[in-house]
Amino acid sequence: MLEQAFQDVYTKFKLHFYQNIFQRFATREATLTTVESFCMEGIMAMGEPTIAEFSRMMQISTPNAAYKIGSLVKKGYVEKIQSTTDRREYHLRPTQKYIDYYNISYSYLHTVVERARERFSPEDCAKLEEMLTIVSTELMPELDMLKKDEKAE
Repeated sequence: MLEQAFQDVYTKFKLHFYQNIFQRFATREATLTTVESFCMEGIMAMGEPTIAEFSRMMQISTPNAAYKIGSLVKKGYVEKIQSTTDRREYHLRPTQKYIDYYNISYSYLHTVVERARERFSPEDCAKLEEMLTIVSTELMPELDMLKKDEKAE
């Protein structure tokens, strides 16, 4: 039952995200391809990764990642920020143009959280937050590379 509940919630969030993407295609507002949307999701989740970090996380070649990033830069969704410690390295930062796009897609998350706050007691919400934090930080070690780099920049 717990597995089904996780799957149901995850599926509904994905479907809502896909609705937003396809709605933009239908109204010709979208300038991101579906793959580019997924790339931007990864960059946002990783918090300003380098191209090499992005390619490792997505398990694609560095040249393939560089090609995809180049397209996102041309479209104005990503900027490359030179590292202060290694001048040869660039970090990928979503632009305000993408942040605006992202916020429209993720306003649903805020809506669901607000509904949960209305439906459940503060204690239940605190417990849910604690449990989700444990799931994210302890039970998904395969994605530990999403954690911010500890080295000072």
